[in-house]
Amino acid sequence: MIKAIAIDDEPIALDVVQSHAVKVPFLELTDTFTNALLAMDYLRKHSVDLLFLDIKMPDISGIEFIHSLSNKPIVIFTTAYAEHALESFELDVLDYLLKPFSFPRFLKACNKAQEILALRQQIADAKSYVFIKTGYEQIRILLDELCFVEASGNYLNFVLLDGRSYLSRMTISEGEMLLPKDKFVRVHRSFLVAINKVSRIERHQLHIEEHVLPIGEKYVDPSVFLLRKGY
Repeated sequence: MIKAIAIDDEPIALDVVQSHAVKVPFLELTDTFTNALLAMDYLRKHSVDLLFLDIKMPDISGIEFIHSLSNKPIVIFTTAYAEHALESFELDVLDYLLKPFSFPRFLKACNKAQEILALRQQIADAKSYVFIKTGYEQIRILLDELCFVEASGNYLNFVLLDGRSYLSRMTISEGEMLLPKDKFVRVHRSFLVAINKVSRIERHQLHIEEHVLPIGEKYVDPSVFLLRKGY
């Protein structure tokens, strides 16, 4: 379900968006605003996927409104003025609905938003796990559950939060390439660790759950490691 809000200083225009929105089964219009500043406050407290936004409004224009947002939802302009179309696409606005717009045109814009959000979710899902071969099977390892990886001969042992572990035939260098560098760091010739699972760091060792792992001097300076973790 796509969560959306609409902002327009004309109540009649908001009524049109509402009447169209109730016909779209995958769209939930959670609120509407004639005051853009109140909408800005709403967005500070609530997360939405999609924003239907007028351009010409008192106090702040739709374009200025977009620039003011730090976390921008997908934006669809709803306006009576065609001259801002080029600028809107330079702002990565998804669509430009010229008033008065029909339901089929509104639905087309919503379908585009649904496709973009589905693609974003696929990308996010792909970054949340890796597959490793163990025996004749391919095992999916959720990165949030992975504590550390230990080299053991020609194998890597993937150790999870719940105590499970999986052996996969690969080198530590291959493990480094497999895991995202912003989440995992090599701290020893035999160990890769999950950055956010480290509970304590000492000069030559670190702690993850009940495990105490060595820190190799040639791989990472503990002070740099601390800085990267935000301790």
